[in-house]
Amino acid sequence: MSDAIEGLLEEGRTFPPPPEFAATARVRDSSLQAAADADPEAFWAGQAAELLDWDRPWDRVLDWQPPDAQWFLGGTLNVAHNCVDRHVAAGLGDRVAFLWEGEPGDERAITYAELQDEVSRAANALLALGIERGDRVAIYMGMVPELPIAMLACARIGAAHSVVFGGFTADSLRGRINDAEAKALITCDGAWRRGAVVPLKDIADEALQDAPSVHHCIVLRRTDHGVSMTPGRDHWWHDLVEAQSEHCPPEPMDAEQLLFILYTSGTTAKPKGIMHTTGGYLTQVASTFRNVFDIRPESDVYWCTADCGWVTGHSYIVYGPLANGATSVIYEGTPDHPDKDRFWAIVEKYGVTILYTAPTAIRTFMKWGDEYPQRRDLSSLRLLGSVGEPINPEAWIWYHDVIGHGRTPIVDTWWQTETGAIMISPLPGATPLKPGSATFPLPGVGADVVGDDGEPVGVPGGGYLVLNRPWPSMLRGVWGDPQRFRDTYWSRFEGLYFAGDGAKRDADGYLWLLGRVDDVMLVSGHNISTAEVESALVDHHAVAEAAVVGTTDATTGQAVSAFVILRSGNVASDDLVRELRDHVAKLIGPIAKPKSILFTDDLPKTRSGKIMRRLLRNVAEDESLGDTTTLADPSVVAGIRDRYLASNAGGDDE
Repeated sequence: MSDAIEGLLEEGRTFPPPPEFAATARVRDSSLQAAADADPEAFWAGQAAELLDWDRPWDRVLDWQPPDAQWFLGGTLNVAHNCVDRHVAAGLGDRVAFLWEGEPGDERAITYAELQDEVSRAANALLALGIERGDRVAIYMGMVPELPIAMLACARIGAAHSVVFGGFTADSLRGRINDAEAKALITCDGAWRRGAVVPLKDIADEALQDAPSVHHCIVLRRTDHGVSMTPGRDHWWHDLVEAQSEHCPPEPMDAEQLLFILYTSGTTAKPKGIMHTTGGYLTQVASTFRNVFDIRPESDVYWCTADCGWVTGHSYIVYGPLANGATSVIYEGTPDHPDKDRFWAIVEKYGVTILYTAPTAIRTFMKWGDEYPQRRDLSSLRLLGSVGEPINPEAWIWYHDVIGHGRTPIVDTWWQTETGAIMISPLPGATPLKPGSATFPLPGVGADVVGDDGEPVGVPGGGYLVLNRPWPSMLRGVWGDPQRFRDTYWSRFEGLYFAGDGAKRDADGYLWLLGRVDDVMLVSGHNISTAEVESALVDHHAVAEAAVVGTTDATTGQAVSAFVILRSGNVASDDLVRELRDHVAKLIGPIAKPKSILFTDDLPKTRSGKIMRRLLRNVAEDESLGDTTTLADPSVVAGIRDRYLASNAGGDDE
């Protein structure tokens, strides 16, 4: 990090919205926030009326019986109509909805008129198989256009979809199918990943060996590598769907009709089926997409690099963008195939103006080096976004300077599968930015930081992040387990939704997310956030990525153990270990110095890119690794264990 940037951060300086951006931004001042603060229900009612078509207006905005909420009671609408049909009716049928690029280089541009036809055919196919309103349909596909088409087809007829990420195992797929009692599965023969075929149909066949609720399986031909088809159960997409009529009127749905179930990835317990409904969810994802990303549907090309198997893909690849009539990029493959500039080649090729990606990806790009983005013309970018976990200041600065060339705002967003939509984020035309801070709750969102007693901690202060009033896109429960819904989210603090994250407010009131509260170490009586230590390590010029866990220590209770990936051109050494320990002590304090630092080539990550610190703790404590099925590459943790056992890394205990 340059001395100038380091000085900015140490002084708590902000990055104001660029004048040329602010001059034309949708939100340029605090008036929207003031209106929402004055009457949150009226604010959300205004958003619902302005952004969506309703077949029948609601009788009541909100019925709040903590922890149960119902929004827009009595109102009816159809999600597929709002995302597709109404844009065609408005004369926008020729606008491109999706610019799709397959990993091998094949491509498609799908207009809203074409999307309407495809969704209608898919919906008619489901109806032909006996799928009815209220049924559940599992979807297990790669990132192909037929994935959002299948989601919208379910929404069109009132069937709830349950998308399962295409990297999950047969056991994970089977568990989600059986929990939701899905009547049908939609999958592909395979998907492309780093030039190889992921055999999705084979995995699905294994899952369906013990999934009695599934009567039909629709298979999209993607890789054409040859798969077995079970007569009577399996149907080729090109035979079944493409033979259907392109006319399927969207059915009005109650605002509280179940839209989808999305399972969280459980590491120590059964995954939770998070339930989201129709009217409130679509209202908030449409509103947040428009305001957070300052969208101009007629000119922007937006790219969220997530997968539709995660909530980010649901809300900000499918429903939020389409509800706004936006043009989005969808990419099938990985960012390093055939080379490490693939993302930047896509930005250049399609003229992407808004890029929304994860801190894990950003730190990986940092590790690969500036040469890859510098190969490509990124001048089309006008806004950058971050999602999935707190972004450390060093990565924020790199993203801002190298990708945004110092001229693009960054919207650092906090939200969860459970919240459905973005809750905390800058409004890029109005909010001065602080690298690493998600800044403030969005208009209509109530968030606070409380202590162990559930009382606000004040400013500045740190504690637990909570949401203190209902919001339209909030989860409506855990499928089949209402008590788990109450116990998990509402039992810690009376009347407050507990997000499970630690947070602090600085003297200016800015919110800083500190990661999961179970990622807090108690060292010599001091609470130390793993996220803070990780951020300090990545602040060092030699470090690309870091993960920190607390391990048992006879003297201090817990000790800080760090796992570090170095940036290209740096070499592991005892001197570097000492330098990094001193760097952490300088930025946080001597109490936070890692007792041990292990240099590694990779970290155990889920398929959504989140680091599984539990496994690193198991390694450091020489415990059984347990379930590793959610890892993108299970071999990584075994390699770290071998290296850890052989390592003499560490240092003094001062």
